[in-house]
Amino acid sequence: MYRWETTCAALEQRVFAIIRSDSYESVTAKADTLLGAGITSLEISLTSPYALDAVSTLRRETGEDCVIGAGTVLDASAARAAVDAGARFLVSPALDAEVIRTGHRYGVPVFPGVATPTEMVRALELGADALKLFPASGHDPRWLKDVRAALPQAPLLPTGGVTVQNAPEWIAAGAVACGMGSALTEGDRETVAKRVTELLQRLEEAGSAERSGRTRRR
Repeated sequence: MYRWETTCAALEQRVFAIIRSDSYESVTAKADTLLGAGITSLEISLTSPYALDAVSTLRRETGEDCVIGAGTVLDASAARAAVDAGARFLVSPALDAEVIRTGHRYGVPVFPGVATPTEMVRALELGADALKLFPASGHDPRWLKDVRAALPQAPLLPTGGVTVQNAPEWIAAGAVACGMGSALTEGDRETVAKRVTELLQRLEEAGSAERSGRTRRR
């Protein structure tokens, strides 16, 4: 699969769930709950114990039914290890050229962290496949809308402080997708399933409204 195809698959639902926990068992249990609830894109943070083992296990068990990526990828060696473990996309809280180069060397899309328009332009110049706006809690959807007016080519992924309530606002403002951690993953199966169902419905509605708005502006 080409990088752009993987990127589209990873962001198709307009959300990717970020799993960060204190044990391998907890990571895989959260993943199982999210997959059962209907989420198809998961980022496993490398800050979790045995995260690469979890990536390998989930990739093996889900096959092509889910897009499993690695997060908090800080340098080239971590990027290569994540690729070797089977990660289909790489996410970083920072902008590092070597992480992007390493991912691309093996056909894996990379979503580096950015916080300013200057960093966004630099990331695009380095070939980033999408841009993780981090932390999103330092901004609001109106700010993103203003940035998108100047940089409509920037595929932005607000992450950090995104909730079920404000995720649709980010999408309506022009975000490609949102990254969500504990705001999405915490709770028992029933709670998570209900939350995911509500979120996916609201994101679809927000996406439809945003597309309609772009059509009218043309």
